[in-house]
Amino acid sequence: MCCLRTMLAGWALLVLGFAGGAAQDAKVEKKMNLDVGDRAPAFEAPDEEGRTWQSVRHVGKKIIVVYFYPGDFTPGCTVQAQKFRDNMNKISEQGAEVIGVSGDSPTTHALFKQAHKLNFSLLADEDGRVAKQFGVPVGPGGVVKTKDADKNLITLKRELTVARWTFIIGLDGKVAYKNTKVDPVTDSKQIEGFLQKAAMK
Repeated sequence: MCCLRTMLAGWALLVLGFAGGAAQDAKVEKKMNLDVGDRAPAFEAPDEEGRTWQSVRHVGKKIIVVYFYPGDFTPGCTVQAQKFRDNMNKISEQGAEVIGVSGDSPTTHALFKQAHKLNFSLLADEDGRVAKQFGVPVGPGGVVKTKDADKNLITLKRELTVARWTFIIGLDGKVAYKNTKVDPVTDSKQIEGFLQKAAMK
């Protein structure tokens, strides 16, 4: 009888533990739905050279533009990257740094950056951890057949695909801008315009 009571008590604690864990998970999930005015999460990921890029070393020193995109070498993402490249001087003049984030590997990012002469860092979010910190939807991976900088045919695979969302983190570490319906052609211009207006206030 004593053993039975002990077992029942143990099961009760186990159930409460699961419930507490579920409640904690719900709180974490809720925090992932970032809105303008919320404090941006601290995040890190390898860049195209395999070096760890850490937000704590950049936030507060510059305005950080974080744009999530589905994948390297895809049509829309290529145009989006090229537009950011072409508008980088005007964006930099506003004290901002641009970071592109996708589920591609550092190696794929390096090929993409070289092929299109990109002048900003690309972060490899292969497990979707950074995307989830920002509340960005994550879906199945994909395969892209393209050409590298030397015009050689290559096949690239990514394990997951993130949605095309763009954020701006202000000098105070808070989300100043959020766009969940990004047009890859106009994204960089919208960012440029927002930064200019914010500077005038």
